[in-house]
Amino acid sequence: MFAVLKTGGKQYKVQAGDVLRVELLDAAAGETVQFNDILMVGGETLTVGAPLVAGAAVQAEVIDNIKADKVITYHKRRRKHSSQRTRGHRQKLTLLRVTNIVASGADASVKEAVGTAVARRAAHAAQ
Repeated sequence: MFAVLKTGGKQYKVQAGDVLRVELLDAAAGETVQFNDILMVGGETLTVGAPLVAGAAVQAEVIDNIKADKVITYHKRRRKHSSQRTRGHRQKLTLLRVTNIVASGADASVKEAVGTAVARRAAHAAQ
């Protein structure tokens, strides 16, 4: 059984046991999170959402919060100013192991996987 889930503006095709690197989630290592934005569930029968599959979910265990490799950009202007600039960036990621794919009747007791920006906005609105 496989599922296509959406998180962090990207789509991932996953199976049970897969290890994913997704955009940073608001979860610590060892927690179990649940993705509710499921676009398609496959197996014996294929279910395609319009746009989401109702009641489907993917549960995953957070392994660790990591940083990606450094990306270096270099800008140089050549004519009159002769200025140059080097910038680096390391994207923060969450490492996940997919544990379960639920085709229907997703459990609401598992913590929903939300990004850190969404969690910051929710915490700010609650104050």
